[in-house]
Amino acid sequence: MAKPRPDTKRNRKANGQLPLPTPRAPVSSGATRVLPMQLQVGDQLSDESGEWEVTVQPYTSPGGKTVHARVRRINHPDTVEERTWGAHERISVKRV
Repeated sequence: MAKPRPDTKRNRKANGQLPLPTPRAPVSSGATRVLPMQLQVGDQLSDESGEWEVTVQPYTSPGGKTVHARVRRINHPDTVEERTWGAHERISVKRV
């Protein structure tokens, strides 16, 4: 025997619509979440290996699905890396 369907009408508003989802809390007061192509020279990002600063405008792979950007450590300017992200990923940055 089939189970009865759950009653979802009690969660609805008077006009029959479901309630809107609550907004997410911001990551932090100084951080902004952007797509990798929206990175700007001077943006600062941090991860488990330290604090980094974007030094070159990001560019995409020929398919447009991967984004590359050259970054350097803030406290060790001699340390330079090229970071790679998927074009759909969001990155938490601090704009200076």
